[in-house]
Amino acid sequence: MTAQTTVISPMPDTAHLKVGVAGSSPFIIQKNNKDYNGIAYDIWQMIAVDARWNYSVVDYPSVAQALDSLENGKIDILVGPISITSARVNKVRFSQPYYQSSLSIMSRSEKRGLWDRISPFFSWKLAVALVIFLFILAIVGTLIWIAERNESPEQFPPDPPRGIANGMWLAIVTMSTTGYGDKAPITLLGRIITGCWMVISIIFATSMVAGIASTLTLTGMGTSTITKASELSGKQVATIRNSPAIDFIDDNNATPVQVDNLDSAYQLLKDKKVVAVVYDRPQLQYYLKTHPDDEIQVGVAQYYKQGYGFAFPKGNNKLLPEVNIHLLNLMEENRVQSVVDRWLGKEDE
Repeated sequence: MTAQTTVISPMPDTAHLKVGVAGSSPFIIQKNNKDYNGIAYDIWQMIAVDARWNYSVVDYPSVAQALDSLENGKIDILVGPISITSARVNKVRFSQPYYQSSLSIMSRSEKRGLWDRISPFFSWKLAVALVIFLFILAIVGTLIWIAERNESPEQFPPDPPRGIANGMWLAIVTMSTTGYGDKAPITLLGRIITGCWMVISIIFATSMVAGIASTLTLTGMGTSTITKASELSGKQVATIRNSPAIDFIDDNNATPVQVDNLDSAYQLLKDKKVVAVVYDRPQLQYYLKTHPDDEIQVGVAQYYKQGYGFAFPKGNNKLLPEVNIHLLNLMEENRVQSVVDRWLGKEDE
């Protein structure tokens, strides 16, 4: 751990604050052994300057270790991307959220291969649709056979398997508008059934053809980027150790691959050892901003939204209200948003 002392003016009723810092870029960035910046640190520094407080900085390698020190009274406040969760609220106190974070998905953007293009036609959804279609054909074929078997036994034999099969063949020919003419209803009831099937099948066939065409178009022109959580199912997904993203990955039936930092997760993604990286959205955005790569994207979808705040020891009733007042003032003056935009850029850019 390293320590840094920033001398401002004395703080009333407080001799000297011990400020712990922990977390990753862009919230905590250690420029060298004696200096820090980043979203969380810059916001804290503005508060300290406005309040004219003395403080020294204690650097921690992880948020978990910093929280332990906070609980044990070794530091007075913890600054960093500290997620406000129900589990943590039971152990420490939090300021107003200074940033609303969420989880997002970073994935590769690459051209689809042959299997990517034809795989939708081997999905269980298509199999279910085919079973339903055959069931409907069987019903229509049976109705035609019942209506025609007595008046047209040469076309629809009394034997159920052959008769129903011929009825299904007529239904298929009618639906496809092929019109071979080898089978045709001759009874009034048979014609009514066939006529109703013509109308229904026109709508059904049009929808089916449009769906197939849409699937072929999308799979042919698109990329294989993971855009939503449901696409993670059954795949390996990288994230950072002890991140809330682990539960998110488990909830979506994927296998979490835990690593120590985003560099390692990014490399797994580039090497195609995982299909995606799931982590806090601002960290992913900042990483991609500082490591631009046309083949890597951060999706627009956001999950598990939660606030980042400054943490305090349980029972601290003096420092917390003052920090909240200064933080709210900074927000009202749009100074907090200015810090965020400086590090992450604006979302609509």
